[in-house]
Amino acid sequence: MRKVEPKDWIPLIKPYAKPDTLRSLRQVADTLLPLLLLFYLAYKALSVSLALTLVLDLAAALFLVRLFILQHDAGHGSFFPRKWANDLLGFFTGVLTLVPYHHWQLSHARHHATSGNLDKRGVGDIYTMTLEEYLKASPWERLKYRLYRNPWVMFLLGPIYVFMLSYRLPLGYGSDKPSVRNSVALTNLFLALLLAGIVVFFGVKTLLFVYLPIQYLAGMIGIFLFYVQHQFEDVYWEHDPRWEFLKAAMEGSTYLKLPKVLQWLTGNIGFHHIHHLAPKIPNYLLPKVQEEVDLVKVAPTVTLKDAFKIAFADMHLYDEESRKLVGFKEAHQRLREAQGKKAY
Repeated sequence: MRKVEPKDWIPLIKPYAKPDTLRSLRQVADTLLPLLLLFYLAYKALSVSLALTLVLDLAAALFLVRLFILQHDAGHGSFFPRKWANDLLGFFTGVLTLVPYHHWQLSHARHHATSGNLDKRGVGDIYTMTLEEYLKASPWERLKYRLYRNPWVMFLLGPIYVFMLSYRLPLGYGSDKPSVRNSVALTNLFLALLLAGIVVFFGVKTLLFVYLPIQYLAGMIGIFLFYVQHQFEDVYWEHDPRWEFLKAAMEGSTYLKLPKVLQWLTGNIGFHHIHHLAPKIPNYLLPKVQEEVDLVKVAPTVTLKDAFKIAFADMHLYDEESRKLVGFKEAHQRLREAQGKKAY
């Protein structure tokens, strides 16, 4: 089969890479206003029922996830036609989502440029070891990796570590750039003012039982979505120079087919394969691309039920021989076999 070149597929998707300012502004309104209303209702519910408060927290967390998707589009320059407008929205939504805009923007661009590339792992992605690397690793390295990939650690502790702690420091990729360090510092300053305002106007109880649970739940949902869209059995991984951008998008990302309400609340991020192929397409045009462009229909489709199975499946190591994700069980079986041969 003839290799599909960029000149073959770019003309198919380029017409969709045009943000509509009015439609984008409507998304800001229909996301931010319900989020603020739900925060206020959760605050009022504290005097009625903690259970009701937590239910409202969850609803608000879903809108916060949607707000992050708008920030995410802005980071790709796909939400508004003007760069300054994208950057302005990106920065202020970053204060609300706890994600420093310019720092994240840089590492996320790297993720898009290297997704599925075995020679360029570790920036803006969920780190995946190969089976061979795991077998050669020391017991301590294997233990650290197993803890990192443990779903209870990733989904329960991950939101605290990633959003509340690590994003407060200009660490990792791009941290040597003054613009990144300044962005993190300015985000933290505005965040400190926001937290002080919540305490002054709503009280410490609101901070503890409304604000923090919303952030925690939104972080958990965000990590879950990102994980299941790049971690599945037949996921694409390849070394340079055989790595291909089109294959990384279509075979390295899933089409997460969600119920309509969840699709809306998650800003169409389930069309992740299209987003990886063309990040300049605004989120509200991704379903149209899925419907009209045959090229993108080859991506693996995952339902919400499938996604939960993926999240807790033993698929953590890429086996370059079978070209599939395999689990720790298989890896340790191989270790035992190797040790048995040495003993023999």
